[in-house]
Amino acid sequence: MAEHDLIIRGGSVVDGTGGPARTADIAVSDGIVTEVGAVTGAAHREIAADGALVTPGFVDIHTHYDGQATWDDRMQPSSWHGVTTAVFGNCGVGFAPVHGTDHDKLVELMEGVEDIPGAALNEGLRWGWNSFADYLDACDTPKDMNIAAQVPHGALRLHVMGERGANREDVTPQDIAEMGRLAVEGIAAGALGFSTSRTSNHKTATGDFTPTLTAAAEELVGIAEAVGVLGTGVFQLVSDFRDRDAEFAMLRDMCEVSGRPLSFTIVESPRSDEFHVDLLARIEQARIDGLHITGQCPVRPIGILLGFECTLNPFLRNPVWREVADLPPAERVIALRDPDRRARLLASSGGTDGDLVGGGLIEKFEIMFEMGDTPYYEPAPEQTVARRAAAAGVSPAELALDLLSENDGTNMLWLPFSNYGKMNLDGTRDLLTHDFTVPALSDGGAHVGTICDGSFPTTLLQHWGRERPEGRIDIEFLVQRQCRDTARTVGLYDRGVLAPGYRADLNVIDFENLRARGPELAYDLPAGGRRVLQRADGYLHTFVAGEETYASGEETGALPGRLVRGAQPDPTV
Repeated sequence: MAEHDLIIRGGSVVDGTGGPARTADIAVSDGIVTEVGAVTGAAHREIAADGALVTPGFVDIHTHYDGQATWDDRMQPSSWHGVTTAVFGNCGVGFAPVHGTDHDKLVELMEGVEDIPGAALNEGLRWGWNSFADYLDACDTPKDMNIAAQVPHGALRLHVMGERGANREDVTPQDIAEMGRLAVEGIAAGALGFSTSRTSNHKTATGDFTPTLTAAAEELVGIAEAVGVLGTGVFQLVSDFRDRDAEFAMLRDMCEVSGRPLSFTIVESPRSDEFHVDLLARIEQARIDGLHITGQCPVRPIGILLGFECTLNPFLRNPVWREVADLPPAERVIALRDPDRRARLLASSGGTDGDLVGGGLIEKFEIMFEMGDTPYYEPAPEQTVARRAAAAGVSPAELALDLLSENDGTNMLWLPFSNYGKMNLDGTRDLLTHDFTVPALSDGGAHVGTICDGSFPTTLLQHWGRERPEGRIDIEFLVQRQCRDTARTVGLYDRGVLAPGYRADLNVIDFENLRARGPELAYDLPAGGRRVLQRADGYLHTFVAGEETYASGEETGALPGRLVRGAQPDPTV
């Protein structure tokens, strides 16, 4: 008689604690890990994992599946990359609470900030909710992974202040009290915390800055104080830190009045080392002072994809491009090969587009690279389009045109605009290995026409654990960071570790063949909306609550994932 539901035998277990890999069996029953070691007895299913890594499922704490979670049961592309828990509602954008008259405003905010087509959102969102609790209920359907949400400041401000909030007018004490009450209500209903955005990079689809950009410290500290009464919940934010002293003082105040953890985006500055080094030092001092502040850092350069079918391409504002822009891809390539049109295109001035995220960079050929079938995210300077064009004796625009025209016009270029100022990832390594940071910022589900960073977890293991010529990072440390540490950053202590009592969310990985494939376009969003997707090789098995969701990258049909409601305690304490 079977004693276990599942036994994974003989794998190299990297358990998420940072301890050394060891050959062991893992037994699972009722969605929980029951034994790790030399497991005796039988199971309903046994998997031979000899030669493979066995890790906890990855926990991605910075995604934007806020809309997709209401209409889709698969959180792809993240679920192709070993992610078994995804947290959305980041950066102060989301869809609840909401008045029935404000649907369009929240769609415009999400469309502008996160580059998710408004047509897809309008088609996919059914808006059967007003309160955040009702929104959570709408998300609480079977999925291929676990999901969790946060209360977004942008929606709160609009809900409470109406046009005053959208126009960033002065807030009253009554407004702050009501936003605090609604944040508490959302967290009590199951949100993990509260998020906000304070960066000028975030604009609505109409070009306005996000309504939370200029919120005063009194507003955020007031909301934090209200949340603190609950004794649960976390804070997440992104900021330009233009006035570092004032901004960090506000973060400290939020933690002090609430007693709750806070995390924020930190990247290598393209301007100077001093910027992110200073922020790391401030985090360290906050920890010394007993304030739980953590940096969320990327695992590779933050960049944009450019292509004829993407949101951006180097010819976007070129008048000759507009002659062919609306043609089907194959017909467009034929039209661009016409000698006269090609000559006119290359002779015409293009220009940039400051209204689109990344639109001001589309002609920066000196930091632009070809994105191949097997992407390498730390390319050498001589591989830029500008350097390759110079070597070939052609203009950068001409080479870009030729590269983008390949594969019937579906090829893409990649432009890393942040975390790659020195054309290497040494600074990113410093961020990843810091005591008080976690890997994040994949933005899974967002920027669907310009990035596909839902593959971040694969890059973390592939590049840093195996491929990088120098400065590789121990796989045990990488798994600890992407599993246990990310989970604990948002209050999920029941996952991210392979030990008895923890959730049986796990991956079996062919580490030597683990790789992120090249990005490709799909038209599978509601209303035929376009998005960039990126699959992976090397994930042999992915399990959620002990049920296999993906086998060798293919869907099994199982949907054991559910909405995680609120912080989860450590099962061993």
